[in-house]
Amino acid sequence: MSKNTVDVVLIGGGVMSATLGTLIKQVQPDWSIEIFESRTEVATESSNAWNNAGTGHAALCELNYMPEGKDGSLSAAKAIDINEQFQLSRQFWAKLVEEGVLGEPSSFINATPHMTFVRGAENVDYLRRRWELLRSEPLFADMEFSDDPEQIAEWTPLLVDRRSKDEVFAATRSESGTDVDFGALTRQLISHLVSEGAALNLGAEVRKLRRLDDGTWDVYVRNRAGYTTSIVNAKFVFVGAGGGALSLLQSSGIPEIKGFGGFPISGKFLKTSNPEIVRQHQAKVYGKAAVGAPPMSVPHLDTRVVDGEQSLLFGPYAGFSPNFLKKGSWWDLPGSIRPHNLGPMLKVGLSEFALEKYLLGELLASREKQMETLREYMPTARTEDWEMIEAGQRVQVMKNDPEKGGILQFGTEVITGADGTVSGLLGASPGASTAVYAMLGVLRKCFPEQFTSSWEAVFAENIPALKTGGLNDHPELAAASLAHTSEVLGLTRANADTAV
Repeated sequence: MSKNTVDVVLIGGGVMSATLGTLIKQVQPDWSIEIFESRTEVATESSNAWNNAGTGHAALCELNYMPEGKDGSLSAAKAIDINEQFQLSRQFWAKLVEEGVLGEPSSFINATPHMTFVRGAENVDYLRRRWELLRSEPLFADMEFSDDPEQIAEWTPLLVDRRSKDEVFAATRSESGTDVDFGALTRQLISHLVSEGAALNLGAEVRKLRRLDDGTWDVYVRNRAGYTTSIVNAKFVFVGAGGGALSLLQSSGIPEIKGFGGFPISGKFLKTSNPEIVRQHQAKVYGKAAVGAPPMSVPHLDTRVVDGEQSLLFGPYAGFSPNFLKKGSWWDLPGSIRPHNLGPMLKVGLSEFALEKYLLGELLASREKQMETLREYMPTARTEDWEMIEAGQRVQVMKNDPEKGGILQFGTEVITGADGTVSGLLGASPGASTAVYAMLGVLRKCFPEQFTSSWEAVFAENIPALKTGGLNDHPELAAASLAHTSEVLGLTRANADTAV
């Protein structure tokens, strides 16, 4: 077996590894970086444009970031937090465009209004109260509300056309929303990393991590073409392998991974490229999740821009596969079970009846039933215009909880070894949209001395929001940042109207 030593190993050729590698090169250009991707190209799993909805998650339209309390109360705190995290991504991407690291912005990001659409008097009341609370927040200042069918039809006619005249419904709209091709973004970032000296290894599957006495890590890599094995020694390892991260973190033996399990959920979308339909819908429209559905399964009718072409997606429709990756193995789920996570996983299984009922219903749903769900948002939808496509696999985190024994953790979770030499990311949405925030957190936790003494100042120059600790508490700065990033990224409405 051959063996060489590098400063950083990034496992997985997705947006998380690409973002972390780019940040590291900004502060430590002399560090050696090796990237290992099991497929023959990068961004084939969750980062791929057709494996996600491309929503730049800023909590403009996603109701799960602002749930209603049992007493009817609402809090904007979580929505503001998510939006702040996305602003870091916008600022970072804008800086990389200015520096020529990223190419033409429309190749990976496009202005797409974010809307929320609800039906029924109670839901309309909730949406109005949500809007009244958010519109006073600087990062949500452009949000509009309407329960007027004519106004909503002006925003996007497909929501209203052929809808019953006595139906009660309402919508909010934020023009500052975006559609992001995370696959294109990832490919551009990794291409730049390679040009800066990083080594990209494709068809190279990391099978195991082993910590040595000196604190470094042996990374066991299998070449999928010839099935030869090599070992790379690394001072720091980041596991950004999506659904493959759990098993690798388990192989590392770090105690921080104990109690964590994963439950895979596959996704599907209905897609149409019919130009007559596509031109009538220029927005990402989110609704309310079905009872028991995970947050990532909130129904939405989305404009997508991939490789310069527009289409519409509706979904996601959940399914089940024991695979943790779209191109994974049926052994992934049973192979992830350990004595330390069996209890929490069983506890979740016994308590999440609503989720299990939802998944079973999705699995048994007929084609016509799937179309009925679409027609709740687009009454004119015709079966022949839509095709079903497979989206990516998502692994919902299950973990130990002192009070409940085990809980299903939605969102993303970073697991880091005590000495900071290994870190990995588990979970799903908002994921890619907040990659910059998440990866800055990894660097802050794993390299605290370097981060405080010198790196933070460099990052703050590239991402100005870091200097103020956020934008929402500073209305003028928030407005200036949104205007600047919109201009650099081509997100102004004039640019958007001619982008595709």
